[in-house]
Amino acid sequence: MKHLLVSFLFVISFLNNYAQDAGSLHVIADSRLDTLQQLSSRLQRIHQIEGFRIQIFMESGNEAVSRADQSINRFRDAFPNHKTYLTFGQPYYRVRVGDFRSRLEAEGQLRHITRFFPQAFIIKDMIEPPLLPSFPSNTNEP
Repeated sequence: MKHLLVSFLFVISFLNNYAQDAGSLHVIADSRLDTLQQLSSRLQRIHQIEGFRIQIFMESGNEAVSRADQSINRFRDAFPNHKTYLTFGQPYYRVRVGDFRSRLEAEGQLRHITRFFPQAFIIKDMIEPPLLPSFPSNTNEP
């Protein structure tokens, strides 16, 4: 029992001596993790998931493309943080905005968007998934 206690105290003192310095963190990681993170970012851009967008424009005819561009520019001026998507599904050009994972998230933004685009409505669509948070590159500096 005495030997067990002495061994335990020795291990505790050993760990205490090699504890992390306050405010400093040194990460040693396999360089393949950086490659894996870059690959993950590329894959996320390729795949889409089910979600919601807000449609702000739908029109057909000869002037539909120029009016769609005007809607896109107006939207970007008012909401620079949301992506815009121009699509064509015969015979209509559509402008949809945002990448919302839930209807609730889309409804929260719809209230703001209808001030500028009263005809806007929520539609189920394939969206770009949010990017994973990026981590700093692997460096061997403390």
